[in-house]
Amino acid sequence: MITFLGDNYYIDVDELEQQVSLSNSKILPQSGDTETEQISVTRYETFKLLLDVVLTEREDVDDNLGLHAAKGLSIPFKLSFNTLLLNKIIKKF
Repeated sequence: MITFLGDNYYIDVDELEQQVSLSNSKILPQSGDTETEQISVTRYETFKLLLDVVLTEREDVDDNLGLHAAKGLSIPFKLSFNTLLLNKIIKKF
């Protein structure tokens, strides 16, 4: 868990697994095939890249400044963080 802009956040790995899983899709296994866990490679790679951007941000943030500290963050970090937050992969604790 990490404190960022006054709130605690964590990565929900179960939600990530559900987001990339094809178990809810309309693609059915061919007859005779055993059912295996399948993932959407596109979604997996996208979320992997977004998490990499969030976890490797090197900008020092002063939590005492609140929202003013967020102005120094990079655009890729802001996009990645907000995308993961919207998809419920990063959650407030």
